[in-house]
Amino acid sequence: MRTCARSACGGTIEQDGFCDRCGMEAPLPAGTSGTGAATGRETGPGTAPWTASTSTSSGGRSRRSSTRSSSRGRLGAGLVEVPRVPARDPKTAVLADPEVPEAKRFCSSCGKEVGRGREGRPGRVEGFCAHCGHHYSFTPKLAPGEMLHEQYEVLGCLAHGGLGWIYLALDHAVSNRWVVLKGLLDSDDADAVAAAIAERQFLAEVSHPNIVEIHNFVRHADRQSGELVDYIVMEYVGGTSVKDMIKALRADGSGREALPVAQAIAYALEVLPALGYLHGVGLLYCDFKPDNVIQTEEQLKLIDLGAVRRVDDRHSAIYGTIGYQAPEIGSTGPSVASDLYTVGRALAVMSFPFDFRRAHQESLPAPEDQPVLARHDSFHRFLRRATHRDPDQRFASAEEMAEQLTGVLREVLAQSDEVPRPGLSRQFTPERRAFGVAGAPDARSVAAGLPVPQVDAADPAAGFLATATTGDPDQLVTALRAAPVQTVEVRLQVVRALIEGGRVDDASAELDQLATPSLFDPDDPQLPAPDDWRPGWYRGLAALVRDRLPQARAAFGQVCDVVPGETAPKLALAACAELAGDLAEAARFYRVVWRTDHAYVSAAFGLARVLLADGERAAAVDVLHAVPDTSSHHVAAQVAAVRAQAGGALADVVAAGTRLSGLVLDLARRADLTAELLRTALDALPAAGSAPAGRLLDCEVSETGLRSGLERCYRQLARLADTPEERIALVDRANAVRPRTLV
Repeated sequence: MRTCARSACGGTIEQDGFCDRCGMEAPLPAGTSGTGAATGRETGPGTAPWTASTSTSSGGRSRRSSTRSSSRGRLGAGLVEVPRVPARDPKTAVLADPEVPEAKRFCSSCGKEVGRGREGRPGRVEGFCAHCGHHYSFTPKLAPGEMLHEQYEVLGCLAHGGLGWIYLALDHAVSNRWVVLKGLLDSDDADAVAAAIAERQFLAEVSHPNIVEIHNFVRHADRQSGELVDYIVMEYVGGTSVKDMIKALRADGSGREALPVAQAIAYALEVLPALGYLHGVGLLYCDFKPDNVIQTEEQLKLIDLGAVRRVDDRHSAIYGTIGYQAPEIGSTGPSVASDLYTVGRALAVMSFPFDFRRAHQESLPAPEDQPVLARHDSFHRFLRRATHRDPDQRFASAEEMAEQLTGVLREVLAQSDEVPRPGLSRQFTPERRAFGVAGAPDARSVAAGLPVPQVDAADPAAGFLATATTGDPDQLVTALRAAPVQTVEVRLQVVRALIEGGRVDDASAELDQLATPSLFDPDDPQLPAPDDWRPGWYRGLAALVRDRLPQARAAFGQVCDVVPGETAPKLALAACAELAGDLAEAARFYRVVWRTDHAYVSAAFGLARVLLADGERAAAVDVLHAVPDTSSHHVAAQVAAVRAQAGGALADVVAAGTRLSGLVLDLARRADLTAELLRTALDALPAAGSAPAGRLLDCEVSETGLRSGLERCYRQLARLADTPEERIALVDRANAVRPRTLV
């Protein structure tokens, strides 16, 4: 046993190569990296093949999802710059001394240790298991210079894995291109043979730019035994695996480094379309992890399809890796949901260090223990859903998962550099109307302004709903109830109209009916899917209109858990928190929304309000000043910034006057704001001690100068007054404020 080399750890490296205390993997000896090759799965108890002959696959489950697919982007999702990985010279990837480390030698039949050294003597690389008598061999079957099929010249070993050795070869029949040969590690193992044959069959069907390409299949006689061995000929992927990237970071640092969150997300976003492609042709990958992804230049490749199986396969051996594999595999078998679970687990492993094989084998660290999760709440919510113990609570498809992860990436990037990353939502409409522009909003104005869920274009009633528009909510309810077909979309639009019409009790009753399963048809088109979050959204709106803020916050929080990449639920949570007086929580969510997308103007006004309430006047002014001039609320934001800045010291009032001078306003509004600033400055003058340099709106910053300017403003407003009473009151105010004179 070795002691963990990481500082302040003191744990022991166990037989599977991981520390028993910190849970981190020990660095491999030099020359044993799988870099630059299509590597196989690791051997050992943590990655031993598990045969589930009596299990049933859940891969064919049908779920009516309320989400729509999203388009695929290039590496980095078109949002983040991912460091390029230069293509590696294949010859430098060949292992000088190809040998399976003793710590990774296990019997492929019973999983017990084999080939281990004793009393200073090295272990055997070939022999028989002392526990079950099964023959094992960890020696390469091909030697440099050996020719296969009179076409492929072997140059040496690249890597080793649970299902076979990886060899580099030259294809003399096709322009001397570099290829990879993959054979069996232990040809006496029936499961390994079956898996290799399965890999060959599935690879022949697969064609995707992010999945390693197969070129050929050849059979070659073993040079010692004469036994015929099958080899798969694949493209050579000469880059670096994501696992090796992380190991390199840790080797150069403290041993607990991880990839930047944005880079890890970019890798997951590139892999998800490849998995979605496999799912679309009826295949499950089963063993996704950072080891099986290689980057070359700006391209990502999914390698090692040895664990791939058909969705309806209930008999083949199931391969997976502890720490990545879904908890239900042993009972229900692999599925689309379990594939997506592995992506969530791999994304967590790429993004922060934690003991994912022991202490958190089926869980995530708490945000209090993991700063990355505390810093990126949406990322934490995403990982929680992706790795939920209940498969039905996970993402329904790779497309849905990628869509939400893209939204999370936008937030992460905006937080890193304060540059907005807006994106068009496929789930919600834009903000219907800005709330809180003229001051703190009430619950009804918030509910009326929040975005609403988009209508599913695939719904049978989508065409009807596109034409069913009327300004009167009651008339709309009547029209919707008379729709030619009653579907989930129609019933949800009824709920929305009832809420907007103030008939909240009727809306709640409709939602209760939507939550009642049909006794006759579980696929009733009038009932939402189990993972449909939209009824929860409308329950939140109903609770908000009733001013039941705890229930509204709980409902919107649950929606945020299901669609963590969406902005609308966070805006709803921010508004609810502000209405409840929880200013810290309101600021947190308002800031996330505004920082990510400046189209949500309500978030700017809301953030400014809570910042002002917390005494952060300068920050509030900066937020309001950032409302783009293309917004219809730009002037309102600038006026609010003037008022916010004028609430400070006398010098701040003077600065607010300078800001006001640059605004284009109508005469009455400018005169009113000018009077407000002059009145504020006059009140602040006694406490200022000395007047600041400069002038305030062409007035000398003195009692006489401010009173004279204020008198002129009141008289100008009097001339613009609509009623005689208002005009008289303004003249009286002008007379009251005018400077004292001897005449």
